Amino acid sequence: MTFRRILCPTDFSLASREALRTACDLARSAHATLVIVHVIESRMWMAEAMVELATPSSTSETDRLDRELAEWKAEARQLGAGEVKTELLTGVTAWDRIVDTARSGAFDLIVIASHGRTGLSRALIGSVAENVVRHAPCPVLVVPIRRE
Repeated sequence: MTFRRILCPTDFSLASREALRTACDLARSAHATLVIVHVIESRMWMAEAMVELATPSSTSETDRLDRELAEWKAEARQLGAGEVKTELLTGVTAWDRIVDTARSGAFDLIVIASHGRTGLSRALIGSVAENVVRHAPCPVLVVPIRRE
């Protein structure tokens, strides 16, 4: 299988950094474009019959996230990825926005981290990686965090 476009979602965690390293290795060996994305989840508040989406982020927070993505892009270039792009996305749920991006961007592969949560924390927080695997329009490589 040849990869031309690889999507690597990040939440800027150590687990996501592991996924970035894997995505860079694959992008380098396949001469593929690597796109690193971060999703700002909108908060949804329900009041009787009306649903209001809160503003996803302040300008200073958006600027901070853009700088963080730029740092990840620079790291990806240092790790040998050729063409690297970044996108800051907004959505109600991260996994849904990641899947939509993969679908609309004609990606060949998604490389995503797994935090390895289990039990109650997983039930309360949910699993972005699991939902991406279930709904993605392309193959998904789930990279576990190293437990050292």
